[in-house]
Amino acid sequence: MGFAASDVVPFTVARANLSELAEQAKAGAEKIITKNGESYVALIDASRLDYYHLLERERIHLLLIEDMRKGLEDIKAGRVQDADKAIAKLQQRRRAKSATVARSAKRRD
Repeated sequence: MGFAASDVVPFTVARANLSELAEQAKAGAEKIITKNGESYVALIDASRLDYYHLLERERIHLLLIEDMRKGLEDIKAGRVQDADKAIAKLQQRRRAKSATVARSAKRRD
């Protein structure tokens, strides 16, 4: 959705005309309120905000479903590891790296 110049309102103007802007938002207009020349907040109808939140939740659900699909593909293809073994391997690498850093520090001293 594009914005017309009349949809961009300086904060001071918005404060002085809030009732009128609220009526326009209720009628379907979306207003961008600026402060110091930068976008600051938006004024939209509450039902439209609810709709935007619903769309965002649906988007998140679709992303989760896609992640699950990829995970199932990994399982079918055998691209899996035992979680406990993978964590143990990571911890072993960290200990080895810490020991290497400690030895290097001792050599410098």
